[in-house]
Amino acid sequence: MSNICQTPYPYSIDMPPSIDLRLLRYFIAVAEEGHLTKAAERIGIQQPPLSQQIRLLERELGVTLFNRLPRGMELTDSGTALFNDARALLAQLDTTVASVRRIAQGKMGRIAVGFTESASLHPFVHSVIRAFRADAPDVAMTVEESNTNELIEALRAKRLDLAFVRSPVGDSGGLTIETMLVEDMVAALPIDHPLAEQGKRKSIALHALAEESFIMTRRPNGPGLYDTIIAACHAAGFSPRVIQEARKNLSTLSLVAAGVGVAVIPASMTRVNAEGVVYLKLTGAAELKAPLHLAYRTGSISSAARLMREEALKLSAGRKRR
Repeated sequence: MSNICQTPYPYSIDMPPSIDLRLLRYFIAVAEEGHLTKAAERIGIQQPPLSQQIRLLERELGVTLFNRLPRGMELTDSGTALFNDARALLAQLDTTVASVRRIAQGKMGRIAVGFTESASLHPFVHSVIRAFRADAPDVAMTVEESNTNELIEALRAKRLDLAFVRSPVGDSGGLTIETMLVEDMVAALPIDHPLAEQGKRKSIALHALAEESFIMTRRPNGPGLYDTIIAACHAAGFSPRVIQEARKNLSTLSLVAAGVGVAVIPASMTRVNAEGVVYLKLTGAAELKAPLHLAYRTGSISSAARLMREEALKLSAGRKRR
């Protein structure tokens, strides 16, 4: 065995596992100040109790930590070794405690967020994520875009913490679904369509589209909005002639721009600058609304997810007051 391995550690390796960390903090204060009186003032206790605590620590360790000098305290070799390690230990402990508290507050850790395509385009979702990032910049975030059914499955499988969805959830067992907002839906027409009046028209009655060819997002991807549009058309006195179904709303707008047909989309999607498409406000279809929901597992929400939910609720309440 080498001499290094045989050299004893400067203080006992049998440190009691129940040693009071407060004693280590007192010890570090005295070591840094080099004087009991100054250390006592720094800690906020009287000098005699501090002296007693240092002697208690020495008894527990079985070593002398300080040489008592006429005008101060000087570390022994054992004290120097303990000082270096104790300061690092307490610094790490303080960091760990701060991290644990930040995780409990939702300010550290991880969060996985999902949203449907149309939800991802809504400024409300952007605002929620922006507010959350400002409040919790140290949280690692992953995002997933998919349809409502797949997002709900991911929530149940614990691959996601939260999901912004459009459609009602058929089987919501084990999940909490909260409505964040409800927005109007609008008609999207090719800009050269006669009903668009070369972009001059601003609104149109839903029944005026009765003879048009409709482009819809596939029902499995958005059953709620699909069924809402069909029901609104029936209420307006006609069954829409669906000639094309697209997987995504953006594909729907591309087909509208190509002159394939017309579409009904959430109003927030008018922010998409689709060249060759004109958006018209729909009249005579009060029931034609597009809700935006926040879904998460009931009773199993992480601290970070709870913080994002709080940001969403605050923004949702602010919208309702306007």
